[in-house]
Amino acid sequence: MAEIEKYSSVAVFILVAVGLPAALLLGSYLFSFIRIRPVGTEEDGSAKRESYESGSDPIGQAWGRFNIRYYFFALLYLLFAVEAIFLFPWAIRLKHLGYEALIAMFVFLGIQIAGFIYEWRRGGLEWE
Repeated sequence: MAEIEKYSSVAVFILVAVGLPAALLLGSYLFSFIRIRPVGTEEDGSAKRESYESGSDPIGQAWGRFNIRYYFFALLYLLFAVEAIFLFPWAIRLKHLGYEALIAMFVFLGIQIAGFIYEWRRGGLEWE
């Protein structure tokens, strides 16, 4: 009985993780058959085919180029998000892990900080 109690929370989590998206998709599918339109809208939906439904005419091309620096900042964000993902569980269990884990985390943080300093000196954090 104790084993079932241990895994019951996992089973509930799996049921919610699978059931909620399935219910939302099913609800979306079923509500797609109900055609509720505000008063005064066109039946053919010609305004829905526009780029902007607000009625504004688009200016310029839709396929504009983005500056590559956005991607550099996104990669730096991912770098530090991954660092946080590793840091929080380690900090919680630090007493039980011992000095080996402390040294391993300092090595990990050292590599992260060295990469950040390299990117900073290279000028990757400056927007020109």
